[in-house]
Amino acid sequence: MSIATRRMEVSTAPFLKDPATTPKIMFTVIYTLLPVILVAFYFFGLSVLLLSFTAVFACLLAERIFNGSDQRTGSWRDGSAVITGLLLALTLPPGFPLWMVFVGGMVAIGMGKAMWGGLGQNIFNPALLGRAFLQAAFPTAITTWTPPGNNYLSLSGTNVALPFLQGRNVDSISGATPLAQMKFEQIPTDIIQLLFGNTSGSLGETCGVLLIILGIYLVIKRIINWRIPVSILLAVMILSGVFYLIDPEIYPSPVFMILSGGLLLGTVYMATDLVTSPMTPKGIWIFGIGIGIIVVLIRNWGGLPEGVMYAILLMNGATPLINRFTKIRTYGHKN
Repeated sequence: MSIATRRMEVSTAPFLKDPATTPKIMFTVIYTLLPVILVAFYFFGLSVLLLSFTAVFACLLAERIFNGSDQRTGSWRDGSAVITGLLLALTLPPGFPLWMVFVGGMVAIGMGKAMWGGLGQNIFNPALLGRAFLQAAFPTAITTWTPPGNNYLSLSGTNVALPFLQGRNVDSISGATPLAQMKFEQIPTDIIQLLFGNTSGSLGETCGVLLIILGIYLVIKRIINWRIPVSILLAVMILSGVFYLIDPEIYPSPVFMILSGGLLLGTVYMATDLVTSPMTPKGIWIFGIGIGIIVVLIRNWGGLPEGVMYAILLMNGATPLINRFTKIRTYGHKN
């Protein structure tokens, strides 16, 4: 090609290209989720693998059904559906029936992403939307917790219960989560247990140390924006610290609030979703602080002991408004 020919070339934006493609980002996140799955498997056994496989399969199937081979809206090959499935599984108790997991995966993709136009168009985090549907549809099953047992080949609770049929009674093996014990009985959980995950709860509530390390890794790799986890954790620490100083017998300590429940999982992997979080630095701080405040308010005074899911979904809904009022001033124009 001659110099004259090259000068006549016309191309479209973007002219500055980044090596961090969507599939590369997605699969990096998937690789970091695998250690979380393995730690959950150590505590809860075969149920973890079955829940994860079922959720991922349902999400991939939903992507294929709703988007087919249309690559303009389909994302079943770029890893986003796999992430949705893994995150959905990590928000569920180990004894959750597999058929309900399948329904949750279909809803997560169908109502959480496909109906909005596909990848990059959704307003709410798909995994949390699927979890919210399961919370509303099956409140008893999703709040039945199985304590860790290290029996790798055994199933938990009613994993293999048939659809719409009553499973076997699991009350004798159910255990309250640290948040429930603190909220309803004022019984704190040892910080070491929270750090290493040897407690009842969802699959993703295991090993706070690991989630912190993975969050730092994702920040270093610039996969997630550091402002979101920092703003959430600061808001939770400061607000819960105020209440703890007022009455430490009723309100949990800031360290307990951060390490318990799904706060670390939601902070690292769900609130940092590039699609459903604000685009401006000021907006990101508002977004993160809002999540932290809502979490503390729900945990202290709400009817449920956990509030991370609702906090993130509520702030997801506020993200378009936050983006609108925190636009960065264009050079040469007034605010």
